Amino acid sequence: MSIVIQEGGCFHCGLPNTEGDAYPVTIVGQVHYMCCPGCQAVASAIVDNGLESYYEFRTEPAARGDAALDNTMAKLQVYDEPELQEEFVFDQGVHKQIQLTVEGITCAACGWLIEKQLAKLQGIRQVSVNVSARRALITWDNDILKLSGILGRMKSIGYESLPFQTDRHEASYQKEQKSYLKKVGLAGIMTMQVMMLAMGQYFDVFGNIDQEMVQFFNAICLLLTTPVVLYSGSVFYVSALKALQAKTVNMDVPVSIAIIATYIAGVLAVNKSTGEVYFESICMFIFFLLISRFLEHRSRHRASEISSNMLKLIPVTAMRWAGDAWQSVLAKQLVTGDKVLVKAGENIPIDGVVLEGQSTVDESMLTGEFEPVRKGIHDRVFAGALNQQGSLSIEVTSSLKYAMMNQILRLQEVAMSSKPKVALIADKLSRYFVTIVLIISALTYWYWWSQDDPHAFWITISVLVATCPCALGLATPSALTCAMAKLNKVGILLKRADALEQVTYATDIIFDKTGTLTRGEFSISKHQFTSNSARIDTPATQDLPIETYLSALAQVLESRSEHPIAKAYGEIDTRFKFDLSEYVVEIGRGIRAKVNNVSCVMGSKKFVLHETQQKDDADWAGANVLMAVNSQVVAAFWVTDTIKEDVAEVIDSLHEYDLSILSGDDQGNVEMVANQLHIDTAMGGCTPEAKLDYIQKQQANHKSILMLGDGINDAPVLAAADVSIAVGNASDLAKNAADVVLLNPKLTSLSDVVTMAHRTKRKIKQNIAWALSYNLLVLPFAVSGVLTPWQAALGMSLSSVIVVYNSTRLMR
Repeated sequence: MSIVIQEGGCFHCGLPNTEGDAYPVTIVGQVHYMCCPGCQAVASAIVDNGLESYYEFRTEPAARGDAALDNTMAKLQVYDEPELQEEFVFDQGVHKQIQLTVEGITCAACGWLIEKQLAKLQGIRQVSVNVSARRALITWDNDILKLSGILGRMKSIGYESLPFQTDRHEASYQKEQKSYLKKVGLAGIMTMQVMMLAMGQYFDVFGNIDQEMVQFFNAICLLLTTPVVLYSGSVFYVSALKALQAKTVNMDVPVSIAIIATYIAGVLAVNKSTGEVYFESICMFIFFLLISRFLEHRSRHRASEISSNMLKLIPVTAMRWAGDAWQSVLAKQLVTGDKVLVKAGENIPIDGVVLEGQSTVDESMLTGEFEPVRKGIHDRVFAGALNQQGSLSIEVTSSLKYAMMNQILRLQEVAMSSKPKVALIADKLSRYFVTIVLIISALTYWYWWSQDDPHAFWITISVLVATCPCALGLATPSALTCAMAKLNKVGILLKRADALEQVTYATDIIFDKTGTLTRGEFSISKHQFTSNSARIDTPATQDLPIETYLSALAQVLESRSEHPIAKAYGEIDTRFKFDLSEYVVEIGRGIRAKVNNVSCVMGSKKFVLHETQQKDDADWAGANVLMAVNSQVVAAFWVTDTIKEDVAEVIDSLHEYDLSILSGDDQGNVEMVANQLHIDTAMGGCTPEAKLDYIQKQQANHKSILMLGDGINDAPVLAAADVSIAVGNASDLAKNAADVVLLNPKLTSLSDVVTMAHRTKRKIKQNIAWALSYNLLVLPFAVSGVLTPWQAALGMSLSSVIVVYNSTRLMR
């Protein structure tokens, strides 16, 4: 007879229900209320499986549902709080983005499984899993889906996930590392014992062993093998189960089938005292495969920690000016506008601009260039850089979350979300290959069974083990991860992984001139004031020459420009009072503004002449900047630049490409640079539209364009090129538009990108070729029964290790 639950108690466990009607379940047509999500989940499972009669005949209340579920849901909901999200959630316009540390990822199939399952959630905009770093980058619509829902879904498919934080991520890695070591250690010790007993039987070293002693040895082997199968091999079963729950297959499915089937066959043979046992093969298989996984795990971490360790350079605390004294605070508490003191020998805690002091700063962690950089007032400094000499007073320009170093790591995760075509092909091929392996194994068993061969089962096991495409799944992600880690170490940031592949297809390389091929450190070699300048009314309060006033006017017009040429005009002359209004920058052309309510235009010769409707003058020949007041040209400037030291060497190394220069500078200046560098095509006076039109025409002729630029006016062409690179001194807009960012201002980094792109492509092809060749080569031996299960296990493990080792050579 069923028990009676007191009023106010949980219908499932009988404990007091303090949640009211929060957790309802309909049982036999009647709604009952539970005390927690755990009880609700268990009751729902009972109902869903048609076992509702349990509640009619029970004599005791059930045990309370999994309290962990209740606690987990409560913990996950905490992550929906805006104050907590401030530390690790990034705003992407109308969407939000987060990087998660994911535990339990074992292979490329895990990444694919997570991406497919999360993509089913309404509100998810993008999911990319970096298997090598065990991280997931997720973009979602917060109005539709909460972060706790994402974390909950990850947990429901068997993966623990938390917002990425360096210390937690490292702790997670160490936890997995210890788990692998325990499993490998147990499997290794037991394998030695089982092999000793098995070899004793094989070679009869104990003399004439009777059947009873054989059975005794087999029983001991079963006892030793059981913990290896249940504990050491659990990593494969969990992964396979996750895949099957998601109605797909991964590489651990055939592995699990082989282990479990061989183990069950051995158990039956021991109990019935008849048949063959392969306990030594099981132990060796698990041992070899775990060593392979352990080496993969360690090499992936080694590749990713080069980037992750950058964050360790950022100090935890900072000295902030509190109005009357310096106060020690957490670096993550700093906000824009705060004033921070960095003493000699300390790492800079946040991105900012120098307010007071001078020093040399080591920025090698960002640029890969170990030569110290001189910093003074108004210069930018970055979190993690080492202040080597004097003290610096810095004004914070962005919070720690948006520091350059954090953005670099985020962009690397974004890069891994855009896989090259060869990676997509390899991922797809490996999933199909698993299905093919299962079919071939079934056909192999059917054939040998129909031939009445007593070894049909063991031959099938060998096929399952030998042809598991683990190496194929590792071929591309291992190579890409190692390539990105190496490039990051030398100050090169990839914003999309397929950019490396696209570089290998490039036929033309197009350079912007100013700041890319040249230093971008301009000086005015000559200036001339026209006869129109005599008609300019200078402020009556200033008894200074008109030329001085016009120079000051040029300074104030250029003061808000981000173009490198602006620096050539120097600081604003404070002897004059200027009221600047209606300031407009025409990208790639020049500036329009009102100064003291007088219309002024300044920029390229072509732009100014068009705006003023004036004709060119022989006196201005060679001038590349004009200034006009009230539609009258009043000054001409000859602004010159010098070619970077390393450019000529880099250009010589790119002789197999068609090289061009597109620049907004005067044609004469552009041709001078092109002649010095032996570049055939040089186009000056180009507007952003003209540059874009040129690139599109080249692409229409089936050319693949690699574009290098640095200025605001280069952003449209950088976005349009097949692959684009922003040099180290580029504007923020150019960096946003580019696929690759050179943090080091030296152009030798371009050679590093091109070389690494070709090396990575070769490594991926080598890895895929090796993985496919091995599987195709070993298949006939496995199907024909020549290969034993332990030999198949050894071959498969070595195949994976070879692929990972080959990829890590990219880091040398």
